[in-house]
Amino acid sequence: MSLSPDFPARRSGTDLGEHFALLRRRWQLFLGFVLAGGTAGLALLWIVPSAYTATTQVLVTAVGPQEQGNQVTNRQREPLNLDTEAQIAQSALVTAKAAELLHTSEPEPVEVTVPPNSAVLSISVTAPGPATAATQSRAYAEAYLAVRADAAQAAITLQQKAMLAKLKQVNTDLDTVVRELPTLPAGTAEHTLAQHRQGVLNRQAYNLTMKYDALKTLTVTPGSILSQAVPPEDPSSPSLPLYLGTGLMLGLLAGTAAAVFRDRIDTRLRTACDVERLTRLPVIADLPARPDQDMLHNLASTVIAGCQGKRLLIKAVPNGFAGPAVAEALAATTMLTVLDGSDVGDLARADAAVLVVGLDQVTSAEATAAIRPLARQHVPIIGVVTATREPVFCTTVTARSRTSLGKLVAGAELDPGIATETTPMQALPHPPGKLT
Repeated sequence: MSLSPDFPARRSGTDLGEHFALLRRRWQLFLGFVLAGGTAGLALLWIVPSAYTATTQVLVTAVGPQEQGNQVTNRQREPLNLDTEAQIAQSALVTAKAAELLHTSEPEPVEVTVPPNSAVLSISVTAPGPATAATQSRAYAEAYLAVRADAAQAAITLQQKAMLAKLKQVNTDLDTVVRELPTLPAGTAEHTLAQHRQGVLNRQAYNLTMKYDALKTLTVTPGSILSQAVPPEDPSSPSLPLYLGTGLMLGLLAGTAAAVFRDRIDTRLRTACDVERLTRLPVIADLPARPDQDMLHNLASTVIAGCQGKRLLIKAVPNGFAGPAVAEALAATTMLTVLDGSDVGDLARADAAVLVVGLDQVTSAEATAAIRPLARQHVPIIGVVTATREPVFCTTVTARSRTSLGKLVAGAELDPGIATETTPMQALPHPPGKLT
C-alpha cells in the first residue's frame, strides 16, 4: 500500500524494515506465489521422465613410440594429453563404433570427463533406463579403446612400411658397393672410400633391421577398463532439490514482485497502522461498533489535551462517515465547541482538528486531499480516529463523562459558596454576539 504521489512525507524503499512490512501486509499474495512455485516444481518433477546415468572408467596408457605428449602441469601430471583423448572419446568415429557394437543407429549422447592429476577417462551415458545407460556406457568405452588401438596399429604399420622401404634402399646401395669393391685396386683412395661406405651402410642396415623387428614385436595396449558401468538404482534426474528449490525460488521472486506491484497500485487504508504509516498522523482511537466508556474517556482526554483553543473541527473521510457520531460524543464529553465543517467559516474558526477515517473505504489520495486544506490554513491536527463501521456510543457513557468533565472545566467559574463536587455542570452564559 503506497501513499499518493502528492504527499511528500512518504519515502518508499529507503529502509529494509519497510520491505518486510510490505511482505507482512501482502503475506497472502506472497505465500500464494511461493506455494504455487513449489507446486509447479513438484508437478514438473512428476511430469519429467526419469533418466539414469551410468559411468565407465577407462585407464589410458601410452601406445607406440610416437605417442602425442602432454605438457606436465599442476592439473595434468600424466605424459598423455587426456583432454585430447576426451575429445576423441566423444568424436563421431567412436560414436559410430559404439552404434555398431550396440546394433543401433542412434545411441545416447556420451559425456567424458577427466579427473585432475589422473590418466583416467570417465565415460558417462544418460538414458531412460538403467540397463540401457550401463550397456551404452560400456559400449562407448570399448569403442574408444578399439578406435585407439586401430589408430595405434595403423601408425605402427606406417612406420614399419617406411622402415622397410628405407632398409631395402640401404641393402640395394650395400650390394652395389660390395660388387664394386673387388674391382678397385687395393691401397687406392677409391678402394678406401668404398670400404668406408660399406661400413656405414652395414650399420644403417643393422639399425633399421633392429627398429623394424621392434615394431613388429610391439604390443598395442590402448588402455584398460578400470570399472565397468553397472545399472544405477536411483535416477540421476529429475532432482527433487533442484526442481523444488527452483520452483520455490521463482515463486519467491514472483511473489515479491507481485506484492510490491500490488502495494503500489492499492492505496486503500485498511488498518490503523496503514493510516499512521501513510499520513504520519497518530491514530488516537480505533473505534469498534460500540465503543465502551474507557475508550470514549481516553478519546476525550486526548482531544482536550491536544486542542489549544475552544473550537474543534471534525473532518470525516469519506464525507459524513462517523463524523456526526464522533462530533456529538465529543461535544457531550468536552467543553469544546465542535465544528462539523458544514459552515463555510468552520475551517477558518477551528483551533484544532480531528480526522475521522473510514477503514477500507478511503484511499491515501483521499486522506491527503482532506489533510491538505488543514495544512494550508495551519490548523493543527490532533490525530486520526478510525472506524470500520458507524460507531454507536452508549448514552450512559456520555452522561457520566459530561458530569466528570463539567466538574473540571466549569467548576472554577461557578458562584462563590457553591460546592463544585456536588454541583452538576451548567451551561455558562455567553456574551451577546460571541460565536459559540
